[in-house]
Amino acid sequence: MGSNGINSKTMRIRVKFAKTEPMRFTSHLDLYRAWERLLRRANVQLVFSQGYNPRPKLQLAAPLPLGITSCSEIIDFWLSEGPDDLEILTSELIQVQPPGIDIMTVKSVDPSAPPLQKKVTAAQYEVTLLEQSFELDQRIKSLLNSEAIIRQRRGKSYDLRPLIQELSIDSDDPNLIQMLLIAQEGSTGRPEEVLLALDIQPENTRIERTKIIYQF
Repeated sequence: MGSNGINSKTMRIRVKFAKTEPMRFTSHLDLYRAWERLLRRANVQLVFSQGYNPRPKLQLAAPLPLGITSCSEIIDFWLSEGPDDLEILTSELIQVQPPGIDIMTVKSVDPSAPPLQKKVTAAQYEVTLLEQSFELDQRIKSLLNSEAIIRQRRGKSYDLRPLIQELSIDSDDPNLIQMLLIAQEGSTGRPEEVLLALDIQPENTRIERTKIIYQF
């Protein structure tokens, strides 16, 4: 076994799942803990980290802010002994999934591949307006035409504009905003910040992440 805890029998499992309404206000850390409990209930043979406080080897692709649901979340976990049949594993995981986690697909991937977090480049969001917003198309055009959109995050100024790749009103629904935002380490666009820049209060919307985009 190597220093990273991976040996020739180790299997890396990638699960695509939805984070739904019951977990809308579950934090990133608590989502990790929910997956730890789920995997323990499924009685799978997890690989653990080294050191004084071993933890199951899990990787979520990208943090999801509080209050946002998703139909496209990805988690990787490592098994010391992989199952012979992924369909059986899928069934076992679904049987113990808690409210708010809906498992969609389960597959095996290269155990030694780079962490998912390093491959994420962008994320798509859909924002449903719960209240009518007047002249929204003009505000979106003005925002996209801005050379800079200076915002504050954790007491520091940053430019939101280069983090917005696409921003538009859905052609079939005037109360639905589509966003494509940069999502890289140290450079991530947050949908609630885009809404505030449009003079829309995030609490008057429902936000869902619909896709995480990777570069392999």
